[in-house]
This record gives sequence, C-alpha cells and structure tokens, in this order.
Amino acid sequence: MREFGYRRASDVPGTVALLGSEPEARVLGGGTNLVDLMKTGVERPGLLIDVRELPLDRIEVSDDGGLRIGATVTNSDLAAHPEVRRRYPALAAAVLAGASGQLRNMATVGGNLLQRTRCGYFTDVTKACNKRTPGSGCPAVEGEHHNGAILGATEHCVAVHPSDMGVALAAFDAVVSYETAEGTGELPLADFYLAVGSTPHLETALPSGALITAVTLPPAPVAAHSRYRKVRERASYAFAIGSIAAALDVRDGVVHEVRLAFGAVASRPWRAREAERVLTGGPATAEAFAAAADAELAAAKTLPHNGYKVTLMRNLVVAMLTELTEPTEPSEPTEGAAR
Repeated sequence: MREFGYRRASDVPGTVALLGSEPEARVLGGGTNLVDLMKTGVERPGLLIDVRELPLDRIEVSDDGGLRIGATVTNSDLAAHPEVRRRYPALAAAVLAGASGQLRNMATVGGNLLQRTRCGYFTDVTKACNKRTPGSGCPAVEGEHHNGAILGATEHCVAVHPSDMGVALAAFDAVVSYETAEGTGELPLADFYLAVGSTPHLETALPSGALITAVTLPPAPVAAHSRYRKVRERASYAFAIGSIAAALDVRDGVVHEVRLAFGAVASRPWRAREAERVLTGGPATAEAFAAAADAELAAAKTLPHNGYKVTLMRNLVVAMLTELTEPTEPSEPTEGAAR
C-alpha cells in the first residue's frame, strides 16, 4: 500500500478547500470499499480526508413530503429510520440486502454512491482493465463475464455497478447534492453516472473536487407501496446477479403509476423507463408485466455466459409487480425479506 496522509475534516468549506488543493486526495467515509481497493493497489490516494465528523448525518422530512438524507448517514441508520421504512420501504429493504450488518454500520450513503465495481479484472492489478487503466482492454468480454452487464455495456467494459441502495434511489428519482469551491450543485441520479461509451474510467458527472453532501428523494406517494428483491449466488453477503426495485399504484385494475429500476445489469443502476411507459395506463396483469419487461430488455446485448440475466430480470419484473397487486400491505423490510 502506498504511504498516504490523513486529515480529519471538521467543516464542509474546509473539506472542499482541501479537496481543491490536493488533487490526490480522496474522501473517507466508512472506507468499506476504498480501503479494500487501497490494499490491493487499485486506489493509491496521497491523502485521505475523513468526513465522518461532518454535520451531514441527519435524515430530514422535507416540507413537500420527501426526504433529505445526509451523505454521512450510515447504511444501518438509513434502513432503520422510521420515515424511510414508511415512505420508501424498497429503499430500506435494498440497504438491508447489501453487505453484512457490520459493514452497514460503517458504510455511508455518499460512499455507497461512489463505490467501484467488483469485477475481478478491475480489482486485480495484474490484469488489463479499461476502467482501471484506460486503453488496456476489457478481458471480461472474452473471459469471465457471467455477472457482466447486459444493458448499456460496450466492448470497452461490461462491469456492473454493485450498489443495492442505488437501485432503489434510481426508482424514486433521487437527486445528489454536492459542494465545490464554486458553490453548491445538484445532479439527478439519472445523470450522476456516466454512460460507459469508450471511457469506462469516467464513472460519474461529479465536478472535480466535489464533496457529496446529501441525497434528496422527492415526494412519491407510490413509493409507500414498493419492494426490493435481490437475487444472489448465496443467501448471505453476496453481490447481486440481478435485482429490482418496484413500486405500483393500481386503480380499478389499471396501472396508474409504476416505478421500476434494475440492479446488476449495467454499469449504473438502471431505470426501466420503457417498461414503465408500456405499463402506465394498461392492465395490471401478469401478461402485461411480461410484455413490459420484454420491451425493456429488447435492448439487451448478452455475452456467452450472461444471457441468463434476460430471463432472470423478466421473471423478477413479473413476480414483483404481481406481488404488488395483492391487497395485503408488504411487511416491514427485514434482512431476510430483502434477499
């Protein structure tokens, strides 16, 4: 591991100033991803700025009924917050589906958004990887790619984004707030992550030297009737091979509003807008749900060993939306139910 400096941040303006003056500085929240990557040599910051004592650890209900979530709120506190569980149960369930309890106690909301892919070629510095070393190639295309992307990928990168939390945030139009030396700014989550294109090493649209300060969820009554489901290769502490956040409002058998987002299928949480368009105003039936899934997945480009994800995601859409048409309210999100 490269030798690095350490500073403990005490206020947001000072942190932003330090980030602007130290190009090799990185923000340290819980460190659950960054420190691991430093150990393997993927990340080599010259300075870590510990932001855990910044006043960014609150969850507040906004006047319009949405939520503002501070960037240093831990995943455990986010999942346990009564207003998150009541207003956005899919978000609470998604957070509980991610990592172990110990890691959730450390991991932060801001850090979760910025976590890097777990693709084995990216995390192994002895291998080529366009995301880690631009222009070196993407050996996953011809090699191990069973958990590779099927939507939005290119020949330059087929890695998937690992966040569970991000999938639920994408479904509910989250907005990321940040601070720079020039002032404050906002990015809708839909614009926060960059398309892979030919530059997979460029992952977010955050300005250089920016500090994430909060994530805002706008009011969404449909979100109160939402769920999250994650499919993984073992029951505990594993990244998804496919996941879905879904919310549904059905009136007289007709879909009034629907929200859908997929995980582990692209380099970013994938908002299924085509499926939403097909469903809205139509019948709330299994056949309609399947047709909507097919419309969304028509753009899928598979490799020899990840084509199963098309069927998996189709089945998840039908199963989740069918469950959400049932009259009983979903139970309180728990770690087991989130799997």
